[in-house]
Amino acid sequence: MKLGFDNDKYVESQSAHIKERIARFGGKLYLEFGGKLFDDYHAARVLPGFQPDSKIRMLLQLRDQAEIVVAINAGDIEKNKVRGDLGITYDVDVLRLIDAFRSMGLTVGSVVITFWTGQSAAVAFQRRLESLGVKTYRHYPIEGYPHNIPRIVSDEGYGKNDFIETTKPLVVVTAPGPGSGKMAVCLSQLYHEYKRGVKAGYAKFETFPIWNLPLDHPVNLAYEAATADLNDVNMIDPFHLSAYGVSTVNYNRDVEVFPVLSAMFDKIMGQSPYKSPTDMGVNMAGNCIVDDAAVRAAAHQEIVRRYFDALRDQRQGKAGEEPVYKLELLMKQAGIDPSIRAVIASSHDKAERTGLPALAIELPDGKLIRGKTTDLMGPAAGCLLNALKVLSDIPKKTHLIDPGAIRPIQKIKVEHLGAANPRLHSDEVLIALAISASTDPLAAQALSHLADLRGCQAHSTVILSETDTAVYKKLGLQLTCDPRYETNNLYHH
Repeated sequence: MKLGFDNDKYVESQSAHIKERIARFGGKLYLEFGGKLFDDYHAARVLPGFQPDSKIRMLLQLRDQAEIVVAINAGDIEKNKVRGDLGITYDVDVLRLIDAFRSMGLTVGSVVITFWTGQSAAVAFQRRLESLGVKTYRHYPIEGYPHNIPRIVSDEGYGKNDFIETTKPLVVVTAPGPGSGKMAVCLSQLYHEYKRGVKAGYAKFETFPIWNLPLDHPVNLAYEAATADLNDVNMIDPFHLSAYGVSTVNYNRDVEVFPVLSAMFDKIMGQSPYKSPTDMGVNMAGNCIVDDAAVRAAAHQEIVRRYFDALRDQRQGKAGEEPVYKLELLMKQAGIDPSIRAVIASSHDKAERTGLPALAIELPDGKLIRGKTTDLMGPAAGCLLNALKVLSDIPKKTHLIDPGAIRPIQKIKVEHLGAANPRLHSDEVLIALAISASTDPLAAQALSHLADLRGCQAHSTVILSETDTAVYKKLGLQLTCDPRYETNNLYHH
């Protein structure tokens, strides 16, 4: 829970660095913006002190200079691809992003649909956007991309794409998720700008891997853990080492494609402005770490959490063995194992004593709180109540919710809503607690400590329901689960 990152310094230095890059290219910069803009919880977990909305706060400092272009892959629209963290399709997330940007006073210039081949769902989405007053452009697949440079940098390649009309010095190109073609959008725009006689530049903003941390630093290993299913690998940037004699960290895809990008820059701009993939980046996060030990400890926890996530995904049939093997290797590299999560042993001990599923939460002071399965509620709900009691200095045996008030809720669940499990979930318990708080000062006191759970570690001995998992995520608890269900049924919901 110890802070290791100076968020204010990050926001200030990052915006200043981007302004410098805009000036370097004569006043027009296309910035490929990777990762999540509003809710970068991975960065918040591995860099304690980093705020999930830091990137947006940084952009707000450039509000008058910036406009945003949202890119979406037509194939993702056609396949109804879903954002795993939000549970919404990419096309719906485009609308969410536009609303969110606009609510903060940021200009959303347009949407570009990439890899356009006339997909019916993409056609319908363009119509929908235009009916909402959103300018929409099309970019097309280019045969031989990215290696056939003469074709790519020609009127048959980038020249075939729609030119996106922009008015601000900084054009931020972002997307709902990976594989959107953000870089190609930026380079296509450079091609069109230079044909029009307009000088413009390109830069890339990715938080991870952090270029000026060692290759084996836990924060960089945690990035590999987060992308284990994508086979991303961190590596020393050989181009930067050759050009400057300095070791920096990048990842395999950028290193592999850099010779091609450099040749594209040569053809578009006359000469590549960059000598290495690291040169293209503008990330200042590494300069804002103020406690390396705290950051290392947080990154170690993240690697183990990702390992348990991979085990769960394998159990649910969402992924195979490869991510699990890679995460086991990363744990060995970092010199850690699951035992660094004290909540695991604590929850297992409770489950062995009761013979039923259990859950443990580690509070900010290191105290371990446990919850068991009862007739009234599941372990996730019970542990939440127990943790709130401890945080509020309320005796464990005190009833914050009258058991008599719980049974009518269970009756409605089973008899009228078709639930097979009468036990209350976390959200139902919190609602019941909120109702009690209107007449019971102790219940109100317990509720006032909900925010203190943010960042706490938690572990369940079984895979929790989607409802309990979602509540824990919203409260900011960092949850892992054993890769097994409470029952041997084939269907779980």
